[in-house]
Amino acid sequence: MTGSLASPSPPRPASSSPPSQRFDAIVIGAGAAGLLCAALAGQRGRRILLLDHWPKVAEKIRISGGGRCNFTNLHTQPENFLSDNPHFCKSALSRYKPQDIVTLLQKHRIPFHEKHKGQLFCDDSAEQLISALLDECAAGQVTHWQPCAVEAVEAAAPGFRVRTVKGWVSAQALVVATGGLSIPQIGASPFGYRLAEQFGLPIVPPRPALVPLAFDPAQWAPFADLSGVSLEVDIETDHEHRTARFREDLLFTHRGLSGPAILQTSSYWQPGNALRIDLMRRLTESAWIQSKQGNRRTLAGELGQHLPQRLAHALCAQTGDSDRRMADFSDKALRALWQHWHTWPVRPSGTLGWRKAEVTAGGVDTRALSSSTLMALNVPGLHFIGEVVDVTGWLGGYNFQWAWSSAAACAQAL
Repeated sequence: MTGSLASPSPPRPASSSPPSQRFDAIVIGAGAAGLLCAALAGQRGRRILLLDHWPKVAEKIRISGGGRCNFTNLHTQPENFLSDNPHFCKSALSRYKPQDIVTLLQKHRIPFHEKHKGQLFCDDSAEQLISALLDECAAGQVTHWQPCAVEAVEAAAPGFRVRTVKGWVSAQALVVATGGLSIPQIGASPFGYRLAEQFGLPIVPPRPALVPLAFDPAQWAPFADLSGVSLEVDIETDHEHRTARFREDLLFTHRGLSGPAILQTSSYWQPGNALRIDLMRRLTESAWIQSKQGNRRTLAGELGQHLPQRLAHALCAQTGDSDRRMADFSDKALRALWQHWHTWPVRPSGTLGWRKAEVTAGGVDTRALSSSTLMALNVPGLHFIGEVVDVTGWLGGYNFQWAWSSAAACAQAL
C-alpha cells in the first residue's frame, strides 16, 4: 500500500467529520491473507470493505510456484517458522490447517498435486485459486475497491476512519494485510510498518528472506565455471546462538550459489557469517579413508565417484593434489580433506535484495499482538495478518499457510 499516514489522533466528534461510508471492518491488502480474511468475515455476516492500491489482485499468488502457486505444505508445524517470538504462530496454525485450504480448493474443484516434501501446487494455474478467493469474497458480499490507495488512517469513536482516493470510510475494526517489502515490482511497500508505528506498535527490522545470496566475484572465481551443477547437501549457519540446518538441493551459478538450500538458509543467515555445506554426506569418513586401499585413481577421480565430476575437479584444484593417487595419501591427510568438504565453508557477501526475495523476515512485533485474534494488545480493533507480521515460513508453501491461518484467526475474531 502507498500513501502518507497522519499521526494517531484522538476520536473526532461526529459533527466535525466529513461524511463516510460505514463498515464493520476494513481490510487493507488484497493478497492471500486479505482475501481470505475478508471472505470469511463477510460470510460470518460482517460488512467488509477490501482495499488495495495495486491494479492486480493477489500478485504473489499469481507468480508463486512458476504460476501454479505452492499454496500450502502438508507437514506444517510451528517449527517451520522463524520469529523473534517463536510460540506466537501456534494458536493460528492449530485452528486453520493445511486441510482447511485443501477443502477450499476441493470446493471449487481446483485440481492440485503434491510435488515434493508435502508441497501442494495447483495442477493448472494459480489464477484458479485467485478466482476461488474472489468468489468466496462475493459470497460474503465483500465490497472490493481496487486500485484504491489509502491516504490516511486515524482513530475514531468507535474504531477507525480511513481516507482513500475514493473518499472517507470508517469501521470498528481495521485489518492490515499489506505484506512486506519483498518484490517491490508487484507493489510491495512499507505501508503496513508505517501504520503499525503510527499506532505505537514496535517493528522487528525487516530483511530479505528466501533470497539468493551474493558472493564476492574474486573469491568465487575458482567455481564460476560450475554454473548448472547441482546436488543435495546438508547446509547450516549459526543464528542467534543456535544453528539452522537444512537438507536441500544446492545449485552452482556463475555468480555463486542458489537453489532451495541457499533460499532456506538465507532466512537465518546473518551478515558476516559463513555457511557450512556438507558435500560428503553420502560418504562416511571411514569409507573415504578405506577407499585408498589399492586405489590407483587420482584424488579428483575418486571424489568424482561421489560428487559431480566438475565440482570434484574444482575442489581438488584448490588443494593442489588433483592428480595425486589416492593410495599415496596418508590417513591423516585424507581425514583432513574429508573434514574440510564435510563442513565446506563459504561466506556470502550479502543478499540479492528485495527484488529477488520471496518473502520478508521481521515485521510487526508479535509481542504487541494477540496470538488468538492478531489484534494489537493496546489498540482495540487494529489487526495485522500475513507477511506484515514477524512470522516467516520456510520455503515450500509455509508462508501461504501462515497467510491462511492468520487470516482465519482474525476473521473469527471480527
